[in-house]
Amino acid sequence: MTVKPDLAHYLDIATEAALAAGAVLQHYWGNLEEIQEKGRPGDLVTEADAEAEAVVLKVLGRHFPDHQILAEESGQQGNQSSAYLWAIDPLDGTTNYAHQYPFFATSIGLIIEGVPQVGVIFDPFRQELFRAAKGLGATRNRQPIQVSTVNTLNQSLLVTGFAYDRREIVDNNYAEFCHLTHLTQGVRRAGAASLDLAYVACGRLDGYWERGLSPWDISAGVVLVEEAGGRITAYDESPFDLYSGRILATNRHIHRALSTELLTVTPSTFPSKAL
Repeated sequence: MTVKPDLAHYLDIATEAALAAGAVLQHYWGNLEEIQEKGRPGDLVTEADAEAEAVVLKVLGRHFPDHQILAEESGQQGNQSSAYLWAIDPLDGTTNYAHQYPFFATSIGLIIEGVPQVGVIFDPFRQELFRAAKGLGATRNRQPIQVSTVNTLNQSLLVTGFAYDRREIVDNNYAEFCHLTHLTQGVRRAGAASLDLAYVACGRLDGYWERGLSPWDISAGVVLVEEAGGRITAYDESPFDLYSGRILATNRHIHRALSTELLTVTPSTFPSKAL
């Protein structure tokens, strides 16, 4: 069944939830008492993650009790037959946050019938609020944003990331990072996928790729980039799959060139598991 959503309303509620979570993150900044690893080295969780997620769930539950939820810390819940799925990362960049490295955000995306259609990303440290909804455009602090006009790789600034399983597999993105570092003005690794996408959307960065991602990492940012005039696909320019764990996001102008280079790279064999 096709639904006709009120995207402006959902955007406002997602904003309310993100701002509430941001207040929690501000409260715990520099005051953490509990930092734990969830499994793989570097995959951290803190009391700030848990409390920020609880605040988001409370806001969404009050307004949309019949919707599905997919949250990083508490998993899937709610009405599993609903066409509406909220993908929530209460603290994207937990490792940064735990080390007081100021690059982190709350990310809230609404996926309707499998398609990301609403996205809010809030950076409480810089007080930057990124919002977008299908057909309604993208903004930063309520002002319209758009992607950059850079049209060659050698003039571009890119960003990427490395998944928690990078020590265990050959397909770890190291070779891609090195290859593209030599072809561009630089490749950054900042540690929060949601903000990486927000920065592509507002023109601070020209392109982004990464593997090992979850829907809560990127669903909000996908809407931002597309509404700001950018392009989202798989590495090979085939249609983007939110559940594939991979994404290629650009200002559109360098998309084909970046895709072509990614596909030429042979995965690195370093470091090996033995190291």
